[in-house]
Amino acid sequence: MELGQLEAFAEIARLGNVSRAAEALSVTQPAITARLRTLEAELDTELFVRGPRGMSLTDGGRALLPYAQRALAQLADARKALTDLRSGRVGELFIGAAPAVSTYVLPSVLKAFREKHADVRIGVSTGHTEEVLEMVLRRQVQLGVGRPIRHPDAELIPLFDDELLLVVSRHHPFARRGRVRLEELGTDHLILFDRSSSYYELTSSLMRQAGVVPESVIELDNVEAAKKMVAEGLGVALLPRMALAAELRARVLRPVGLIGAPPVRRPIVAIRRRDAGTAIGPVADFLALLQGPRAR
Repeated sequence: MELGQLEAFAEIARLGNVSRAAEALSVTQPAITARLRTLEAELDTELFVRGPRGMSLTDGGRALLPYAQRALAQLADARKALTDLRSGRVGELFIGAAPAVSTYVLPSVLKAFREKHADVRIGVSTGHTEEVLEMVLRRQVQLGVGRPIRHPDAELIPLFDDELLLVVSRHHPFARRGRVRLEELGTDHLILFDRSSSYYELTSSLMRQAGVVPESVIELDNVEAAKKMVAEGLGVALLPRMALAAELRARVLRPVGLIGAPPVRRPIVAIRRRDAGTAIGPVADFLALLQGPRAR
C-alpha cells in the first residue's frame, strides 16, 4: 500500500464522493479512481459500493479505515516532528568539547542557544580532543569542539583561532615593559599546565626551538591553577586567550608581547561524522552560534 492510495481511500470515505475527494487532494478524478482501484486490487477486497447517496464503505472498507487513518495520522506527526526539528525548537544537542572550550567558550554560547531553544535537551561531555573525536565517531555526541585532528570519517568545520598569550602578574617587571624577547623567559619561572594538552606541547616546542631553558618549571593540571600562580607572581605563562578574558579586563594579569617570535595560534574546529548529513535543527543553530563573534 502506498501513501497516495491510503489518502485517496480515506478522503473518499470521509466525503463519500470521488470528485470531491479528488478536489480535496488536488488531483484529477481519474487519478484518484486509479489509486483506489490499485489499492482494491492489492488487497483483493472491494472497499466501496456506489449508491444513490454516493460512495459507501463495504465491510472490508470499514475494517481498513481505522488503520488507514492511524497510518496517515502517524505520518502527519512524523512530518510535524521533522518540521519542528528543522526549526530548532525541539530535539537534542549532545556536544563533546576539549576542557578549555567547555570552560571558557561553551557557557556563553549555550546561554544564547538556550534563550531560543528552551525545549531542546542538551548534554555536554568533556575530554581532550582525541577523546572528543572518539565520542563523535561512536555517535555518543552529535558535535565535537576542539583542535583539528584528521580522520577519514570526520569532517572538520573551522570556527576560530585561539592564541597563546604570554601573561605576567601586574607587579612583574615584564608588565611595565609590555614587550620582551623570548630569550628573556629563560631567566624566569615558566608555568605550564596539563601535560596531555596541545597547549603544553605548543609552549614546550616554542621554547625548544628558541633554545630557551627556563630557570625552573612549575607544572599544573589545569588553566585556572596556572592563572592563579601567575597572578601571585610565581612565574610567567603562555595561556590560551580564550581563558583570559576576565583577568585581562580586571588587569589581574598583564599581556606581554614576544619580540621576534611568531604568534602561537591554535585552530578550534567543530567535528562531525562525514556521514551525518547536512546539519539541521539544533545542531545547525548551535554551529551558527559557534561560528559567530560570541564564541571568540
